[in-house]
Formats: sequence, C-alpha cells, structure tokens
Amino acid sequence: MSAPRTARRTPAALAMAAIVALALTACTGGGGEQGTTSDGGQGFPDDGCTHIAVATSSEKVNMLDELAKAFKDSPEHEGLETCATVRPTNVSSGNATRFLTSGEDWPSDDTSLWPTLWSPASTVWTDRVAAAASPSLVGEPKSFTRTPVVFGMPEPMATALGWPNAPISISDLETLCQDPAGWGSVGKDIWGAFKISKTNPNTSTTGLSTILMQSYEATGKAEGLTSADVEASADFSRVFEECVIHYGDTTGNVLSTLYDETQNGSNGSAYVSAVALEETSLLNYNQGNPDSHTVQPGETLTPPKTKLVAVYPEGGSMWSDNPITVLGADWVTAEQRTAGEAFAEFVQTTAAQKILPDYGFRPLDESVPLGDLFTAKFGVDPAQPAVTLPKPEVDVISTAIDQWTQVRKPSSVLELIDISGSMDDPIGDGRSRLDGAIEGAQSTLNHFRSTDEIGVWAFTTGISSDEGEGIQVLRDVTALGSDGEKLDSSLDDLRYAQRNGTPLYDSVLLAYEAMSERAEPGRINAIVVLSDGEDTDSSTSLDSLIAKIGKSTKEGGDDDAPVRIFPIAYGEGADTSALQRIADVTGGQLFDASDAERIDLVFASVINNF
Repeated sequence: MSAPRTARRTPAALAMAAIVALALTACTGGGGEQGTTSDGGQGFPDDGCTHIAVATSSEKVNMLDELAKAFKDSPEHEGLETCATVRPTNVSSGNATRFLTSGEDWPSDDTSLWPTLWSPASTVWTDRVAAAASPSLVGEPKSFTRTPVVFGMPEPMATALGWPNAPISISDLETLCQDPAGWGSVGKDIWGAFKISKTNPNTSTTGLSTILMQSYEATGKAEGLTSADVEASADFSRVFEECVIHYGDTTGNVLSTLYDETQNGSNGSAYVSAVALEETSLLNYNQGNPDSHTVQPGETLTPPKTKLVAVYPEGGSMWSDNPITVLGADWVTAEQRTAGEAFAEFVQTTAAQKILPDYGFRPLDESVPLGDLFTAKFGVDPAQPAVTLPKPEVDVISTAIDQWTQVRKPSSVLELIDISGSMDDPIGDGRSRLDGAIEGAQSTLNHFRSTDEIGVWAFTTGISSDEGEGIQVLRDVTALGSDGEKLDSSLDDLRYAQRNGTPLYDSVLLAYEAMSERAEPGRINAIVVLSDGEDTDSSTSLDSLIAKIGKSTKEGGDDDAPVRIFPIAYGEGADTSALQRIADVTGGQLFDASDAERIDLVFASVINNF
C-alpha cells in the first residue's frame, strides 16, 4: 500500500501523530500508551548503521531491546553488507492497526521512527490490516513467541475459589458476577462485590481475546467459533461485563493501581478481584514491574506483598502469538527490508529463543527450557492452559468487537473542566489550553452510546449555579440520547466564559457529592477532572478532600456503586502529586498531559475506560 506524501495532514492524521508522539515518550505512568525507544528518548542517534524501528506492544519492549543487542553478534547480522541497529518503539497493537489502515504515512515527523518491522501481540491484528487495507502491507507475519491470556487474581481470592486444586471457568466468574452476595457466596463477605478489570478490545489484544473467550464459553465450543455463536452469546457477555470496574487501553494502569493498593496493606480487594491479562504481564507484576515499563540500568524492582496467580480458564485460553513482519510500506527502503528480514530470521533461532523466558514469554522452540520464572513462585503453571482456543476468522472478530460496543457496561461520567485564567495560555500548536480541552472533550463524544450518561461542569471563581459556588453546569448528567451535537456546541461556549481563580478541591468535592448521590450499581460511575494548575481558591484543604471522598473506598466497604475519579494533569503547572492522591483514594487513575499538545490523545485514553 503506497501512502501519498502530503504536506498537510487531515485532522485524523494529526490525532494519530499525537498518539505516536506519546507512545515514544519516556515511561512515566499515566496518559495512554507508555514506552521508550531503547535509548530512552525520541528518535535514533546516528551510529552509522541502518536504522530499523520495530513498532511493538509495550510488554515486548524490554525483550526486543535485548534481542536487538544479541542480533549484533549473530550470523544473521554478519551476513548483511552494512551494519543494522534495531530499536523497539511502543505502539499498542490496536493503534498500530488503525495507523496502517488509515491510508496515511506513519504519523510521526521523525521518519527514523517509521517502522520497518511490526510486532503486534497477535496475528489477529495483522489479519485485520490485511483484510482492511492490503495483504502486502503486512508482508508475511511469523510468530516467534507466545503467551496465554489468563485471569490474574490475588492469591487469597483464587484460593477461596478452589485454586490451584479445582479448575475455575469463566462461567464460575460470571456466577460470582450475578450473585448479589458477591464474595459472600463463598464465605468472604468482607471482600464485597466481585470485580473484574478488562481492557478495551479496540486497542488491546487482551481485551479482544477476552471477549472471544467469553463467546467460546457461552457456546461450549473449543473451536469453530462463528459470528452466529458470538451473537448468541450476547446475554452471557453482558452479564460478565457488569462486573467490570472500568476499561482502559492497557492492563498496566490497572496493575499499577492494584500494586499500590497491595503495598499499602489492603491486598487490593476493595479495588479489583480479577484482571484479564497476558501471562507475561502477570509475571512482570509479580516481579515488581506492574506496568511492564522499560527497566532502566540499576533500577530495583520490589515484588508485591500479595502476588497474583494465573487462573487458566477451564474452557480454554487464547494465546497472544506475537508475530513479527517486515512491512510492505513504501517508506521501507531496500536496505531496511534486507536488515529487517535478517532480524525476523534471527528471532526464530535457538540463540534468540533462549532469551525469551527471561522476559516472561514462552519460546516456540520446545528445546528451550522455561527456567525458574515459570513456576508457582511467580504465580504460573507451565503445564497450563490445558485447552487452547483457536483464533477465529476475521469476520467473527469484527462481530465480537461490534457486540462489545453494545454489551459493555454502561457509564455515567461527569467531565469537570478547569476554565481558570491560565487556560488561556498557548500550548504550542496554535491553540490555547482551553481550546485543547474543548476539542479533546468534543472528539470523544462519539465514544458514548445514547444510553450512556454524560454531564459537563466548568469551574473557576466568580461564577455559581445550583450545584454551588465556582461551578457552571453546561450539561446535567443525563443520558446522551441524540444530544451529541447540542453538547458539542455547549462545549464551544466555554471559549467565552469568564476565567478567574482555581477552586480545584472545592469543585472536586461538589462533583463527587453530586455523583455519589446519583451513582448506580449497574454503571461505571466516574468523574474526569481536567486542570492545568494548583488549587488557588478552595476553602477545602487537600487532606479534608481526601478524607471525605475516601470513605467508601476502604476495604470491606459496602458501596456497590463507587465513584472513581480520573484526573488529567494538564500542562507543566498541574499539581500531579495532589491529583494522584485524588485518583488513588477513589480507585481511579491519573493521566499525564504535561505536554499540553497531547491533550486530545490523553482525553481519548481516559474516555476509553468507560
């Protein structure tokens, strides 16, 4: 597929450029995709060798970096006419799929970052690109390692369900979802409701595999899943989704929150009961790397106080088969293609396969031992899964994704937007901070279904409404219905609002109290807080705010409709430490938009949780 060289990009291409820019920044936590080029920064240093970028899912960055170093000393590299340097860059499988099917060039101004190689987590994604764009674009993908999709559970919780002696099925988990007693049905009343974390299947391989595993379970099949089977499993999946705490782009943010809860002594039981994830992510978690970030030289990892154990569903698991392929894109030079093919050949060799287990991946070469990491000490069973569920056809996968859009847990979201004076500051791309906030909110409206509830409040000093001082209500929290265009226009009105001080804590408290009064157990109840600065005008202190909003999040609490707060730290002046505390105490997540130009992407990443 030849993408045209254009001097001016479409809005969609600009949005994707922001995504790639974020994907290549340092791994600092929050804000969508996280990762680095292998030198820790953007772009490649000129070392005199052919530069080979490999776009890969986050959990493989460390491993591919090590494979790239070993490649330099391999016979495959020796056979090249010129030296080649391979560098992994983190782009989620779902986002890379959208980039490659967009008809545009790779969305980065630095052409050295345009990938020669692509290694998504599953051939599901290469199949989708081949079907939606061109088979020649994805070349000839070939798997070089694999990892099963499992449910990670805190060990005491898994033990309460009979682990490791009794098999546990997805139906067993669904039964816990349906039972009003929750954990009380197995004699653990203090643990409250059964809660699941899953990722968004539009961007995440794990999320996609999980919804397919649900369909396999509902139909009782272990192969031959059809679109009709998926459609027939809608009610089963809808019940399963009711247990979801919130969605997201990756498991890393959820695991980081769980890790923090565990280290603080609560064992995470008030936050989540089971996380759908890849086995390799579970191994990273148990080593003390919950977000699977690029481990820096000299960095010390601290294992969690309570480990996760892998529950391999009785009905079977799908595998992330991790292909690698040289892209058939017109930006790949003949020299890069040759070097890329050599690296793709190298990762299949025994020398390369021996590296994989050290990073939590299973080698395809059965002569390579798994080693000490794949043991009960780290929560896994190398003999599992007993049943492998095959990858369905592309049309079946599309049916499953479309179905998830309809059966996913409904949401009730209040967007709380800072309109203080500093929001007039420019962000470097011709927009003010307020412009970026408005456009970020507008661009995500199509994510919500008509039955999802959404409201928008703005806050600054010198204004008031029925909700309190410092608050202007643009839209009450009600079902969106057909009001998308009207809400879009209301957001535009913020450009002309008066902008004064920043009563951040007062506003968060008012929003939390309002949402708590109307929160429903069957919805994801959340507040998205966007602020570009420290609190300057609240009568409520940060400690008082934390005390008031944290009551219902303690272990053993009986609140079955928690309100979680997802702050966006917007711009360099945002008080990230305060916003992190607000997120943590409610079981939400902090998103980092310190580079204000990326606000569009960060807003989209936040909304993917709902």
